[in-house]
Amino acid sequence: MKKLIVLLVLLAFAEISYSQWPGMGGAKSKSIKGKISGTLVDSISGAPVPYATLVLKTAGKTREKDGVLSDDDGKFKFDSKTGSYDIYISFLGYEEKKLDSIKLTLKSPDADLGKIFLIPSDYVLDEVEITGERSLIENKPDKLVYNVEQDATVAGGDATDVLRKVPLLTVDLDGNVSLRGSSNVRILVNGKPSGMFANNVADALKMFPADQIKKVEVITSPSAKYDGEGSAGIINIITKRENIEGIAGSINTSIGTRQNSLFSSLNAGKGRLGMSSSGSLFYSLPANGVTSFERIDNGVVSSFNEGINRTSRLGGNGSVSAFYDFNAFNALNASFTIRGFGFDTDGSNNGFFADAMLGVDSFTRNTIGGNYFGGYDVTLDYTKTFEDKKDKELVFAAQVSKGDNNQDFTVSEEHSLLEALNRNQSGVFNDGDNLETTFQVDLTQPLPKSFKLETGAKVIFRDINSDYSTESLPDNPYVSNIFGYGQDVYAGYASLSFVVKKKFSFITGLRYEHTSIDGSWDRAGTDAIDPLDDFEFSYQNWLPNITISRSLPKFRTIKASYSRRIQRPNLYYINPFNNNADVFNRTIGSPRLNPELVDQFEMSYNTSLAGITLFLTGYYKHTSDIIESILSVDDSGVSVTSFDNVGTNNSVGTNIFATKTIKKLTVRGGGNLYTYGARGVVNGDNLEANDILYSLFFGGDYSFSGSLKADFFGFFRSPQRTLQGTNPSFTIYGMGIRKEFKNSSLGLSLIEPFNADKAFNSDIQGNGFEQRTRFTIPFRSIGVNFRYKFGKVDFKQRKSKVKNNDQKAGDGDGQGGGGSGGGMMGGGNN
Repeated sequence: MKKLIVLLVLLAFAEISYSQWPGMGGAKSKSIKGKISGTLVDSISGAPVPYATLVLKTAGKTREKDGVLSDDDGKFKFDSKTGSYDIYISFLGYEEKKLDSIKLTLKSPDADLGKIFLIPSDYVLDEVEITGERSLIENKPDKLVYNVEQDATVAGGDATDVLRKVPLLTVDLDGNVSLRGSSNVRILVNGKPSGMFANNVADALKMFPADQIKKVEVITSPSAKYDGEGSAGIINIITKRENIEGIAGSINTSIGTRQNSLFSSLNAGKGRLGMSSSGSLFYSLPANGVTSFERIDNGVVSSFNEGINRTSRLGGNGSVSAFYDFNAFNALNASFTIRGFGFDTDGSNNGFFADAMLGVDSFTRNTIGGNYFGGYDVTLDYTKTFEDKKDKELVFAAQVSKGDNNQDFTVSEEHSLLEALNRNQSGVFNDGDNLETTFQVDLTQPLPKSFKLETGAKVIFRDINSDYSTESLPDNPYVSNIFGYGQDVYAGYASLSFVVKKKFSFITGLRYEHTSIDGSWDRAGTDAIDPLDDFEFSYQNWLPNITISRSLPKFRTIKASYSRRIQRPNLYYINPFNNNADVFNRTIGSPRLNPELVDQFEMSYNTSLAGITLFLTGYYKHTSDIIESILSVDDSGVSVTSFDNVGTNNSVGTNIFATKTIKKLTVRGGGNLYTYGARGVVNGDNLEANDILYSLFFGGDYSFSGSLKADFFGFFRSPQRTLQGTNPSFTIYGMGIRKEFKNSSLGLSLIEPFNADKAFNSDIQGNGFEQRTRFTIPFRSIGVNFRYKFGKVDFKQRKSKVKNNDQKAGDGDGQGGGGSGGGMMGGGNN
């Protein structure tokens, strides 16, 4: 048998060599290079079909000569010599199509096939679109899709401008994103995690230009192929960093009273090889904010301070990606991204601290802070498809992510009574490093009768190091130490999707995850309650899910789903760095936190009434071991904010989204109404809290002409609840206008024109104490944006297969978190 195989291989090699060797294989006939072009179109909707696979073969032969993907407009092109050819066309959701005997002759070397209509198959039930704005919003069984490219009014903005327009999502002042009122979301870029969102989501989103975003996918009930997800869901940002043909680039700059940005891109591609590159710079002008802090113990003010904090932000990132298609069935994709951004603060405070035994200590404090978040991501994917098996795909993927999180505070303070706390330019430092390595393999296997099976395995190795110190207390291991943390995740999954009677779509699956954790300090502690002992533990979880979608006439859809997801805390919550820049109000992480476990039931329905497109959802969530910030007062009277698994939360909610177009005006609106019903133990006390929370939004755009458009938006969110109290509410509104030219555009934006400043308040209560914080910042802003594009390319979607989305992330830089932010190390785990 082995001899026969070797003989066949040699014969095949000889045939190839003979046919390609100069002067062999017959006389060379006269030929000329020509092309075959056309456009793929949906036979029902008339919409173009992008990213379909087209294979070119010599007529009547089985060997593949070339392969391409249709571009965003459904267009394709083959460059080939004169001859007779067959074209095979395939794409998920459509019947396979063959075009026979296309002839290129010396007299007519080019063949324009015009529109080629593809007939939807049973799979089309997986992609039912909302008809009111079917090109802008799509409702699919497992996700809601917002097609940013169809919304011209976001041009010149950043990712926060985009996400504020996506149904179900809200974005607050700091850029923290929430889904159905929960900030426990994972943000992916092209289906994979990015370290840029690991810790400071606010600055990362502001440096992400809207012009780079193609669409946003919101997945509320992730299937088994996704990493164990938390109580909210997944936000997948799909960019235009794709397969290209040609050379093109763009420059986008914005100048304003609050924020300034510059973004540039350059793309080049030829045939099966291409590269894309981009770079961005973001700068926020220095702004003064007024802060105040007050703690009341048993009805008496025991601690108070107020002052002015001046903050500025600067950051940038750059990326380069490359692809090579060996042929229509084997492709390699690689990318490298580097980033660095942060913010500097300069604050002065005056206050007092009262102690029943010692008396009242008055103090003045000046704090200069520097916060840096940087790192890089390297990804490599190999994708293999199969000529004899439609939609079968095998992917091997690897990713290495490095994250840096450094926080430096220089403190000078004088105390009238507690002179031992005096500091003269004394430092409080945290140097955090996170290295994350991922390997995974995924197989998509089509089965008979519209069945599709997806299986895969994955391993993630996370190694974290936090070197923290307080110069005034170098020998205290609780404030000056080195902490090492390891987290290894091993996972496997199987997901099955199928269609029954051309009306019901099913997606069901099961995921298994095993997590091993270990932690250690360089120096042991002396406190018997917390001796800083090394620790290690592990846990395993089975995570099922099922989604049932029923397609109704007139593009209506009703869906029901259930999923169980796990949500691990990331280093924002775990890092034991004791941030004592404010000696009377400290923050510290909790290394031994357990993960949250979430069971969610959901039902949704979309329809169109009197030209109004409606999307309605009802859901119930049960979360065990919920992680919340905990405020306590230690024996010395110092406020300490940490984190704990406080108990359970049961939440019932409903979402509504509606949109209506009246000639040149389009309006959108909706909101989320849900309950907070938590029970748990905080600082040894049994607590229970019940509340009704909400978020509302509205927006729209008006087209004065094809090149002149205006838009407006508003967002309102109630205060957020914890077992101990409330964190700030948030509102914002704005408007803009943009003029498009041939290769450029000019825009003007205005945010909160009637509010120069805005205040944010939080109120946390415990056993015998109440803590109130307030900060006020400049808010009104006006900005001008200019965008210029050059060159021309054809785009074809390419994206990495690595998706690390299993960790509970922190809330930006923690400005509005009621003492829960600051001083935590990110993990590059989104």
